[in-house]
Amino acid sequence: MERIRKKELVAGLRETFSENSLVIVTRHNGLTVAEVSELRTRMREAGAGFRITKNTLAREALKDTRFSYLSECFSGPTGIAFSVDPVAAAKVVTEYAKENSKLEAIAAGLDDRMLDAAALKALASLPSLDELRGTLVGLLQAPASKLVRVLQTPGGQVARVLAAHAAQE
Repeated sequence: MERIRKKELVAGLRETFSENSLVIVTRHNGLTVAEVSELRTRMREAGAGFRITKNTLAREALKDTRFSYLSECFSGPTGIAFSVDPVAAAKVVTEYAKENSKLEAIAAGLDDRMLDAAALKALASLPSLDELRGTLVGLLQAPASKLVRVLQTPGGQVARVLAAHAAQE
């Protein structure tokens, strides 16, 4: 590989590490191209990304970044999953690893902290940012809808009483 191309790849990886809050180092023994494509599609749908990396270039890109502690994890066939939302990439990698034993999460970095496999599974079980936003909107709308129902109830009761009284006459 040309030296200029390697520098471009390292710069791209370094940018990836600086823009995202979660980086997961994965080992992919025997994944086919179709399986990697399916994983990438799922990651894109979740707002995350997945890249197969050369270990030496990834280690070089990790130098002087907040994820530099992950450099020792790059050995063998590795890839990185990354996302701005800490839960998005964790969910997809965890779900895909359950379905396909060829993918394994080795380690993860959440900002300045290294996560082991158990912590990554716990992170994946949390609701995503969009799910939390939906829950919050639902909680904010619930009191308003209850108030409308309470205000409509007396008027409905009066109307039913008047209708019953008119039916008697």
